[in-house]
Amino acid sequence: MKIRWGLIGTGRIAVSYGEAFAKTKNSELIAVADVQADAARGFAERFGCRAYGSYEAMIANDRIEAVLICTPPLWHESIATDCMERGYHVLCEKPLAITIDSAHRMADVARRTGVVFTMASKFRYVPDVIRAHQLMTEGAIGDVVLFENCFTSRVPMAGRWNADPAISGGGVLIDNGTHSVDIMRYFLGPVDVVKAVAGRRVQDLDVEDTVHLFAISKSGVMGNVDLSWSIDKQAESYLRLYGSEGTISVGWRSSAFKRAGDKEWKMFGNGYDKNAAFCAQIERVSSACMGEMPPRVSLADALASVEVIDAAYAALRGSNWTPVELARRVA
Repeated sequence: MKIRWGLIGTGRIAVSYGEAFAKTKNSELIAVADVQADAARGFAERFGCRAYGSYEAMIANDRIEAVLICTPPLWHESIATDCMERGYHVLCEKPLAITIDSAHRMADVARRTGVVFTMASKFRYVPDVIRAHQLMTEGAIGDVVLFENCFTSRVPMAGRWNADPAISGGGVLIDNGTHSVDIMRYFLGPVDVVKAVAGRRVQDLDVEDTVHLFAISKSGVMGNVDLSWSIDKQAESYLRLYGSEGTISVGWRSSAFKRAGDKEWKMFGNGYDKNAAFCAQIERVSSACMGEMPPRVSLADALASVEVIDAAYAALRGSNWTPVELARRVA
């Protein structure tokens, strides 16, 4: 059995999904919709599916069971809620929403309709990240003291919707930072307080292009996150966990851990494969749609990602440590 998918939006991220669908075993991309009809037709020709000029036409005329939303964040709520009300499962690209209230309204509809509703978070599906979490849980590095994450690269953002705060909700903090927050919570659990500092703006944008995010989890673990569209730290690893008895390093090309006293790092992974992560994400959500297992990113996880980012922006404006009120309603 295969879950039949419709994709909404044909931007850069949609192309990655199109390539991933071709390799999935339990999922099939049968339709695509975009308000730019030419873009929809070009995408459909490339990936062998039907094209529509609106998502409404797609869900009304095709036999889809689930939708993947790849539009800019401003339209996530309206599209997701409409699709869920009609009984379709929804995988929504990050960030889930640009306001807390919007995120909770989406969650309310998901609960009421009973459909699968989850946020895309590709790093949750990277085998090295999953194995690192297992090693941490097994006590391989003792008690975790510090979490570090780095997503920095030079990317020209002028003219892109990601840098239009009215559409995106902010800059690099909400864009790349949503991944960081979700990974941090995956390893450390709920975040208690955050502080954010913006760097010097290199690009002529209306939003922040470099940010350092500090966090402390409810369990007392520190978190440091570097985010930038304008600098490239060229770090071999994008995630490090420092514990009382060792270190875990998750890298772009390989991953390893080292216990205190060991002379050599012990390899446990082959690095980051974007296409494989997207395939795994689609297949896991399709399995959830079949009732076989829950999504990796729960409703509580998705809501928390929005609330932590909201607190981070409050901290950025006030230059103070800001409490995070997670899950204002039980998810």
